[in-house]
This record gives sequence, C-alpha cells and structure tokens, in this order.
Amino acid sequence: MRGMPLFIFISSFLWIISISSDGISRSSSWEKVDEGLFFAQFDPPDKASIKDSKITVVKVNPTYYSFKLLCASELGKIRLTTKEWCKRYHLISAINAGMYQRDGLTNVGYMKNFSHINNSRLNSVYQAVLAFNRVGEDIPEIQIIDLRCQDFEKLKPKYQTLIQNIRMISCNQENVWAQQNKRWSLAVMGVDKGGNILFIFSEGPYSGYDFNNILLSLPLSIFNAMYLEGGREASLYFSANGFVLDKAGIYESAFNGNSIRPAAHPIPNVIGIVKKTD
Repeated sequence: MRGMPLFIFISSFLWIISISSDGISRSSSWEKVDEGLFFAQFDPPDKASIKDSKITVVKVNPTYYSFKLLCASELGKIRLTTKEWCKRYHLISAINAGMYQRDGLTNVGYMKNFSHINNSRLNSVYQAVLAFNRVGEDIPEIQIIDLRCQDFEKLKPKYQTLIQNIRMISCNQENVWAQQNKRWSLAVMGVDKGGNILFIFSEGPYSGYDFNNILLSLPLSIFNAMYLEGGREASLYFSANGFVLDKAGIYESAFNGNSIRPAAHPIPNVIGIVKKTD
C-alpha cells in the first residue's frame, strides 16, 4: 500500500485524501488531482528538527489554470487565512504572495495587480519577480523573472500582475542564499523546467540555504524559485475533487526558539488559482 492514499468516506460521497504516514505523504510520486493539477509530499534527505519533515508541493500547469493576486489593500483591507481567501473568492488553492510591512497590508517588494498598486517601490535587494496576467502571446503565461538574468524593464509592461520577493534559486539552478543559524517553516514559489508552477510548503523548520539545497535535490526539475513567507504566517490551502490540504507555519527561531501555532494566520496578500473555462 506504499504511496496509496487513505480515503475517508463521508455522507455526501466525498472522498478526502488523508495525508498520513501510511498514505501518499510517504511517496515521492505525483498524485493527479485533476487535469494539470498534481500533489506530492517528499522526504527530504535532511530531516527537520521538529514536527513533520515532509515537503509539500502542489504542481499547477498554467495551460489549465489561471493565477490571481488578491490583496486586502484592494479588497476592503480585511486580512484572511488562505482557507478563507479560497472560500470567499472561489479559489482552488492559495499561498502567501509575500512578506508584508508593519502596516499589515503592503508587500515588502514591488506589487502591482492590473491598475491596483500595492507597493510602487522596486526593492533593490530582492531579485525575483513573479509575473502573470500577460498582455501578449509572445511570453510565458507566468514566470519568475530573475532580475540578475533577465531585463525586467522590458518584461514589466508585458504583465498585468507583478510580485517582487526574495530570490532563492537562480535561473542557473543555483542556491543563492548564505547559510544562517535561524530555522523556520517556509512557503515558496517555484517554476519547473516544463513551465509548471510549484506551490511549495514546509511545516518543519529549515534555514533558507538548506531548504534550497533540498529543493535542488528533489525530483522537481526546478528551474528557479522565490521566497514567499516564513514562520507562523507561512500557509498553503488546497481543495479540489475532494482533496483537501490546509497547512500553516508553526515555527520561527526568532520567536523564542520554538514558537508553535496550531492555526493558520490571517494574511493580507495571496496568490491563488482558478480553473480556466472554455
């Protein structure tokens, strides 16, 4: 039964996949949830010091799914958990759009969604920009622009949605972080070499440097990646065809060494997906 999901039957005939040590969480193979939509949990070579060391990945083919940026600054200034964002705005999945400033609304880097500007300032330190809602057909539907490898000024007007965050893995598949002592839960966005988008989450704490090396070692065919959030605010929600996943960060070494929070944290900005219609 290794790698097979454990199903739980409920009265509405809905099957929910249980993520347990006897289920798919122990397998490194992809589970198809819907057309162009896959899930996997991987055992990293280096285990986290506390909690579950599994690396959770949702893989999304942009041929079948559209991406949305939802900002509290544009939508009533109400922060929600990723589950609440999904329920309110009919998203299949949502993950942090990035770290935010002390006002609780503004992204730490440049953030634009069509005519709405959440943060107009391009951060000179952060070297990755997620771009989607393209204007023309001559560019990828969605990509992580590496500011060290690509000409952002030329690409900027070609996308309606732009989200700047910290680069983790470069366009040359290199770990660009230095080692540090801090460990925390992580939410990360990646792109694989086939152009699929990867929503990546680790409940277990790792340094950014170690986590990058783990991602490069896993069978993800990863092209590049950017940091979204860490610690208690890191979160991922996913619900499709009876498959339900609700992940929240539990740990950040800056918070008294072992800060554990069992519930998802309300956040101001999320990246979500919806299925394309014909």
